[in-house]
Amino acid sequence: MWTIDLNSDLGESFGDWKMGMDEDVMASISSSNVACGWHAGDAVVMLGTVRAARARGVAVGAHPGYPDLMGFGRRAMTCTPNELYAYTLYQSGALAAVCRSEGLELQHVKPHGAMYNQAAKDPKMAEAIARAVRALGGDVVLMGLAGSAFEAAAAEAGVPFAAEAFVDRGYMPDGTLVPRSQPGAFIHDPQTAAARMVRLVKEGKITAADGSELHLKAQSICVHGDNPEAVAMARTVRTVLEGEGIAIRPLRESKR
Repeated sequence: MWTIDLNSDLGESFGDWKMGMDEDVMASISSSNVACGWHAGDAVVMLGTVRAARARGVAVGAHPGYPDLMGFGRRAMTCTPNELYAYTLYQSGALAAVCRSEGLELQHVKPHGAMYNQAAKDPKMAEAIARAVRALGGDVVLMGLAGSAFEAAAAEAGVPFAAEAFVDRGYMPDGTLVPRSQPGAFIHDPQTAAARMVRLVKEGKITAADGSELHLKAQSICVHGDNPEAVAMARTVRTVLEGEGIAIRPLRESKR
């Protein structure tokens, strides 16, 4: 049987300001990436999101980002490897403590936004993040873009790695995501997105924005849920995948 993890970025509200449709999207996913307070979220939101995930049987991962609330962590920063190590350890460690307080163990760490995109191309950045994941102890998984610098960094650090693909994002020929500012950055039709993911899981292939074929192996697929259309996308993708005989399981239960 084919299996895949479905993940989503959650816990991105801040104080009285609400973002996302976390409760709705949790019905369609198996793993959550919870914001740790630097690009989004706060301590109360973190705790509430972990509790909601536990109630739904959804695994919890940390989603550390740059200290950039105003820019939502999507603005590139120049950081030393030591800073990235500390940023990742600090945020992920806080969420790990919240998880333990609720009887859960942190499943994975997935960097957010610009930190994710920069480290995917920069081995030194990826290595710093992987070392922070190792320092967390246990068998915490590093999640990163399939075919990126994250994979080698995880192997070097001796931590488990989960390659990630994106339901609603277009791909460049080199396997990176099409920049949000460019045409083809997003896939809007749920059925088209779902069919792409079925092919990715079963054949390890996806069509890039220029029509070329990419060979990708992924253990987790990211779906978004920050608006009603995105929630419908997540629901459709799960329904289609299961209809094709693909089981949805958290990372620690997913085996290809």
